[in-house]
Amino acid sequence: MTLNDLDERIVHLLSQDARRSYADIGAEVGLSAPAVKRRVDRLRDQGAITGFTVRVDPAALGWRTEGYIEMYCRSKTGPDDIRRALARYPEVASASTVTGEADAVVQVFASDMRHFEQVLERIAGEPFVERTKSVLVLSPLLRRYPAGAPG
Repeated sequence: MTLNDLDERIVHLLSQDARRSYADIGAEVGLSAPAVKRRVDRLRDQGAITGFTVRVDPAALGWRTEGYIEMYCRSKTGPDDIRRALARYPEVASASTVTGEADAVVQVFASDMRHFEQVLERIAGEPFVERTKSVLVLSPLLRRYPAGAPG
């Protein structure tokens, strides 16, 4: 599904503030509040909008240590195997299969260094993991939540 320019503008405004009223969005894009609601409902029904959420600073919840773990897996380990294993860890914020030497990269939030080390050891102990490599985040410099079309 491809969004038209008006739908993109609506999605962009919602991504900046999901609590924004349909009337406020309509005033910016030149539609009535009911017309914006109909478009948002259609975008939800079509799966373009998958939900509404809040972004919280992880440190405010006690997750003060962030790191990335590269996973190197045994042959014949599929993405579903990796996803199922990592879904059990509440510390895993995201995980993706990647190009290059590693099979997957995992973003982890932990309460402190010891907690991160424990999570790393547990992930490294998964039966399909041959080895891991990790890096810790010192200072997040830029975080974006894309909501517009590329380019």
